[in-house]
Amino acid sequence: MHYVSTRGHAPRLGFEDVTLAGLASDGGLYVPESWPSFSTADIAALRGLSYVDTAVAVMRPFVAGALDDAALKSLCEAAYGRFAHAAVVPLKQLDHRHWLLELFHGPTLAFKDVALQLLGLLFERFLANRDTHLTVIGATSGDTGSAAIDALAGRAKVDIFMLHPKGRVSEVQRRQMTTVLAPNVYNIAIEGSFDDAQAMVKAMFAHQSFAGQFNLSAVNSINWARLMAQIVYYFYSAVQLGSPDRKVAFSVPTGNFGDVFAGYVAARMGLPIERLIVATNVNDILHRALSAGDYSVGSVTPTAAPSMDIQVSSNFERLLFDLHGRDGDALAASMKGFETNKRLQLSQGMRDEAAGLFSSTRVDADRMQLAMRWAYDKAGETIDPHSAIGLAAAQDAMLDPSIPVVTLATAHPAKFGDAVERATGIRPTLPSRIGELFERQERYTILPAEIGAIEGFIADQADKA
Repeated sequence: MHYVSTRGHAPRLGFEDVTLAGLASDGGLYVPESWPSFSTADIAALRGLSYVDTAVAVMRPFVAGALDDAALKSLCEAAYGRFAHAAVVPLKQLDHRHWLLELFHGPTLAFKDVALQLLGLLFERFLANRDTHLTVIGATSGDTGSAAIDALAGRAKVDIFMLHPKGRVSEVQRRQMTTVLAPNVYNIAIEGSFDDAQAMVKAMFAHQSFAGQFNLSAVNSINWARLMAQIVYYFYSAVQLGSPDRKVAFSVPTGNFGDVFAGYVAARMGLPIERLIVATNVNDILHRALSAGDYSVGSVTPTAAPSMDIQVSSNFERLLFDLHGRDGDALAASMKGFETNKRLQLSQGMRDEAAGLFSSTRVDADRMQLAMRWAYDKAGETIDPHSAIGLAAAQDAMLDPSIPVVTLATAHPAKFGDAVERATGIRPTLPSRIGELFERQERYTILPAEIGAIEGFIADQADKA
């Protein structure tokens, strides 16, 4: 399997190199040269498999040439052996048609663990035989940072610099990052938004005089390996609900479009997905893009679902690449215009093509709280604000009632205790495996949202070996 950049001018790479590279050198994102195809028999053969064995079967074509089945299985066993539930990502039934896919049983209580526990092991394996030191730079709206830090803390040949927007993540999210005192972990609280942080990360990769000093890599979902690992749970849950003989719909709370793009890949591979519902909060650039073709940047409104407080959705570029007929030059021109004008208009043809699989819903704070209360009162489930946005969108979707709808539950409710308590009157507690999170020492650096300040800090701290 080889990978190409969405912007058409970066080197064609194999899986190992694309994992270590993260962002493409031309500013684009790597995608497989072609989508693998699973037959109905291939999908039926997944029935009854463990999550690890499902992961090996689904990811096999993407790692071809870099990992054999035995190596891939060993990595998956190590990654998912740290999860607190034997099913890794258990399904829970809410009513006759609605289901929750709980993705938060990993070490940092968020869906990002599913991919990042594996990515940390991939970095370690691929670096073991190289005389290379990796400098990982990431931006987080909350959960990516803690999951990436947990996966990389203390690992040889890697430093990680994680940017988060100061005061715009929950206290649990912040502490899960800032209480990890490993010498290769650097937390940076920027005086700005997540979009500011994400833009600076992309700019650092593109800034040759800076990037040339280091071997830079990414743990955000701009890294293909992140998305690859997330494809697995679409297959795993759909098969449990009757696939390939039965279609399934998924509702995905998303800000950066990575989690739902993984569902798109599963559909391109042959999984019979009836609908991917893109659930946004009031920071609704994805809803506007899919419903009206208006992919334009507004101001970020802080909400009780901070991981979705995003206006520039990096992974949307991967979908746009396919909607542009995989024409890298055409997409590069579009993205250059977007980066200059903060606006991109999808053609009617693109919107019609996307509408074959995607729909979208904007969920405000009141509707989010109603969904949280419904889950608690009617189904006995306590859910976090992000998952509630997904559930609200699932409940409002106009679908054939015979089709089951799976809402991706992306975070443990205790990560957002204040919001859950306001909606339900119940204060969720952190699992005992988290330990004394609120008693641990924190360590982080506050910097202005200025790329020069960030680059200077990284240059002073990073191992340039």
